[in-house]
Amino acid sequence: MTVDHAVGHDTLRGIALKIVSVAVFVGMQTCIKAAGDVPAGQIVFFRSFFAIFPIIAFLAFKGELATAFTTKRPFNHIARGLVGVGAMGLGFFALTRLPLPEAITLNYAQPLLVVVFSSVFLGETIRVYRWSAVAVGLVGVLIISWPELTLLNSDEALDDQ
Repeated sequence: MTVDHAVGHDTLRGIALKIVSVAVFVGMQTCIKAAGDVPAGQIVFFRSFFAIFPIIAFLAFKGELATAFTTKRPFNHIARGLVGVGAMGLGFFALTRLPLPEAITLNYAQPLLVVVFSSVFLGETIRVYRWSAVAVGLVGVLIISWPELTLLNSDEALDDQ
């Protein structure tokens, strides 16, 4: 009985943490959108600057601060950091240019694209059920984004020129 209760408790805790995570990220994206004409690079800098303090506090609390910055692959660590900063910068740039609902919709397409790219670039084996779920998800993103896709609507595309 205690095992089932522990599993159920972890499930509810996971659901609650996911809801909090979504709320925090939507709040962050809303703040980025509300920042107006602030350059995306500046937003990336300050988001990273203020994020480092809770991370250091967490590592110190866990007693892992001394070993947190050691690595056997420093160049891979630097490359991962550059890719992460580039992705954050491009994501924040998109938030400053796109309407907030469309930007959040495209943000939720990221896990779907990770599946596609892991198959293409890493050679991961993706079975038919996962491919079908990715296809349904991408169709959903396309349906939500359809009103904003002026590239496919020749009348609006000609009007913009």
